[in-house]
Amino acid sequence: MKKFLTISAAIAGVAFSASAMAADIKPAVVYDLGGKFDKSFNEAAHTGAEKFTTDTGVAYRDFEIQNDSQREQALRNFAKRGQSPIIAIGFSQANAVEKVAKEFPDIQFGIVDMVVDLPNVRSIVFKEDEGSYLVGLLAGMASKTGKVGFVGGMDIPLIRKFACGYKQGVKAANADAEIFENMIGTTGAAWNDPVKGGELAMSQFDRGADVVYHAAGGSGIGVLQAAADAGKYGIGVDSNQNALHPGSVLTSMLKRVDNAVYKAFEDSKNDAWTSGVQVLGLAEGGVDWALDENNEKLITPDMKAAADKAKADIISGTIKVHDYMSDSSCPL
Repeated sequence: MKKFLTISAAIAGVAFSASAMAADIKPAVVYDLGGKFDKSFNEAAHTGAEKFTTDTGVAYRDFEIQNDSQREQALRNFAKRGQSPIIAIGFSQANAVEKVAKEFPDIQFGIVDMVVDLPNVRSIVFKEDEGSYLVGLLAGMASKTGKVGFVGGMDIPLIRKFACGYKQGVKAANADAEIFENMIGTTGAAWNDPVKGGELAMSQFDRGADVVYHAAGGSGIGVLQAAADAGKYGIGVDSNQNALHPGSVLTSMLKRVDNAVYKAFEDSKNDAWTSGVQVLGLAEGGVDWALDENNEKLITPDMKAAADKAKADIISGTIKVHDYMSDSSCPL
């Protein structure tokens, strides 16, 4: 009996120790340009981190970079302090993540919107084209002029992926629709220029567009404001932006960066961390469109039915949304 108790105690000790180690994490987030309160991409990450802390009591640290040179510095400072996992938000963090993750092979790193092929890095990418198709379908159905617009932030393949998915959805609703497309800039500053975003949206409204979708980070706040001022519709992105201008934001394309950050923290805490690539689309709950009390009067039963059917058809493979990044082209 004594021997049995000793063995049991040893097993319990090992289980306790493993549990304690699993729970002993020091998570961190490094946001991209635009800051954690951009109402869009970065803020989605912040929301996920905050929810994790609320649910678990485990605190996290974060850093808002002000320029490109701070990416590597922030990641290395967190790693030196033993923060883990460290989640970098945005494709522009890739070089910094690759360099610092090699220096700290025992630290868990994550990156959103880019693939870094290292054994201690989780790369999280999304099928933005699928979610953009759905809001494009809704835009095409809601438009009375047959003209809609898209305003992107930084002119990169990822944002053209949003635009291409959107255009495919618009054309599915109205094959004769005219689609205007503008990008704000070619540097990181494009994510934080709401004035330019608003100006581009107004130019599209002036040409007859009555719905404009943005994928522009903090710059998109100007797009949505311009839509509200013009009495037209805007479409939000990443976070649910319907509440920014109730009755004017037709819907938002949800990119669940919040869930991705939460899951990364949770997996690390539960000793279930995996590296490699995670691809999150409609089937995985990684993207969707937003329907709530702020826009429910704008979405007719026919529109909702069409979006629900398209979502099911994309998941089943009946509808195949072309991914711009697969061949750097859009069929429209």
